[in-house]
Amino acid sequence: MVAWRRGSRRLGLRSLILAGLMLVGVAASAQETPEPAPILTLDQDRLFLESDFGKAVVARERADTAALEQENRRIEAELVAEEQALTDLRATLAAEEFSARAEAFDAKVERIRAEQDAKARRLTERRDADRKAFLEVVVPVLGALLGDRGATAILDKNMVILSLSAVDVTDEAIARVNAALAKPQAPAP
Repeated sequence: MVAWRRGSRRLGLRSLILAGLMLVGVAASAQETPEPAPILTLDQDRLFLESDFGKAVVARERADTAALEQENRRIEAELVAEEQALTDLRATLAAEEFSARAEAFDAKVERIRAEQDAKARRLTERRDADRKAFLEVVVPVLGALLGDRGATAILDKNMVILSLSAVDVTDEAIARVNAALAKPQAPAP
């Protein structure tokens, strides 16, 4: 009878280990295919900034902005030098001639300011157009994600007070958007 108990204990331990491994397998497969959630959350900023498209747009925006800032500094230095030269000439020029040069300089400054402001507006317009193009690709991707997850809504994660991490689909959305934008018919950044 003692031998039977030892054998049953071994059998019991083996059964427990086997049952534990099966539970781990079930848990792992549950992680691979997420449970349907009626409401999902998404970090819109992260979706844009961490997508390949968003990274390319941000890099281009930074380069364009830096180039415009550098150009503005160069122009400012030239205008400061020109203004100083004009100030130095004031003592040697007739009042009418100095006044005419000063007015021409002011007009030049206003023209340059308007040109540089227009360049900055074009950068903003291009950023807005890039985000609009991104949304045109993202909306159908998010719609498919919504259907795949069996959800009824996707809310902005920043507007949700409390949620489970399982309902956050930002990483999956980034991967799907990157895949959608990698296709030849997708708009390029």
